[in-house]
Amino acid sequence: MGELSKLPNISTVIEEKLIGVGISTRQELFDMGSKDAFLRVRLKDTTACLSMLCAIEGAIQGVRWHNLPDTVKSDLRSFYKEL
Repeated sequence: MGELSKLPNISTVIEEKLIGVGISTRQELFDMGSKDAFLRVRLKDTTACLSMLCAIEGAIQGVRWHNLPDTVKSDLRSFYKEL
């Protein structure tokens, strides 16, 4: 397990995908933000889904993605639909 998989929601699979697009530390992920990190992953993996986007945002906020505020989930859903 690496540094990223110690964050909430970040499985070793998601960690590998993030590393594959050049995001290998917590700070890099936090600085980039969930939307930009997700877009990078999505360019390489067209199966990347809304749940992954929410998982990344939850990791940044330090919570399980299910516990993100409804306003944040709604914003992420809107962003995802526009892709």
